[in-house]
Formats: sequence, structure tokens, C-alpha cells
Amino acid sequence: MQLCGETPADWWEVETLYDLCFAPGREALSSYRLRDEVAPVADLCLFLREDDGFLAAAIRYWPVRVGGQATLLLGPIAVHPTHQGEGLGGWLISESLARARGLGWARVLLVGDAPYYARFGFRKLTGVQMPPPTNPDRVLGLDLVPGGWDGVTGAVTRWAAL
Repeated sequence: MQLCGETPADWWEVETLYDLCFAPGREALSSYRLRDEVAPVADLCLFLREDDGFLAAAIRYWPVRVGGQATLLLGPIAVHPTHQGEGLGGWLISESLARARGLGWARVLLVGDAPYYARFGFRKLTGVQMPPPTNPDRVLGLDLVPGGWDGVTGAVTRWAAL
């Protein structure tokens, strides 16, 4: 596997992987409203490609604000069905979180399954409101620096919104 940074030329190939891995209508989720007209964090959008060119997994991050504070929104992340269970998603998460720390980000937010993401250090957030409809039990966060989430509460809003 080769770890690659996503470029604009890769956009539709990565989108095709997301379409394959997620249910129809994924763009209707509230997290997609936070991404509207906002560029992803290019240095953190990564994918894994096999030597034969097959796209095996991809991850993207988006800037958002939580209570006015700059925050990374992880997602989507997808692993091609033929590679699920091989640890590729974990590889992308670990690598991208290390890069996010190196870029100076303080915190990461995601909507996902707590048992899966807990192994990377994510925990349920209280006082952070994703746009509806979002199950509050699935709103998770990770400190990229000590105390990165301390005192950070409120509504999650688009990056352009202050």
C-alpha cells in the first residue's frame, strides 16, 4: 500500500469510494451541511492505494468551529469492502492525527461509534451540539494537545461562520 495525499485530481475517485461504502443519501447528514462551500484541510486528506492502482481507503478532514474555536471535523473515512478488517482505517486515522498535531490543531471532532474510536483516544463530548439530526451519544472528540477540549463547548458551525 502506498499512502498518498489527496489532490483535486483524486476527488471523484475518492467520492466514488465513499458512495460505495456509505448508504445512499449520505450528503443529507448534518455533517455535510458543515462542509458546504468549505474546502477540506488538504494536508490531512489522505488515501491508500495498492501498487496496482486500486484505491483501498480514504480519509478527509474539514475545519469547523465549536463555540467559535477552530476544530477539525474528521470524516468521512472509508475502506473498500474488499479491505475491511485489515487495519487500513486505523492506519489512516493514526497517520492523519499525527499530521494534525504537527500542523498545530488542538482538537478533533467526529460523529461515530464510540467503541471503535475510543482506541484512538476519542471520548463522548458533552456541551457540544452538532446540527440536528445528530445523536449526541455519537459526538466524539480528541485532544490533540493537552486540554485541547477544555472549556470548548457550544454549537458546531461552518468554518466561515463566526
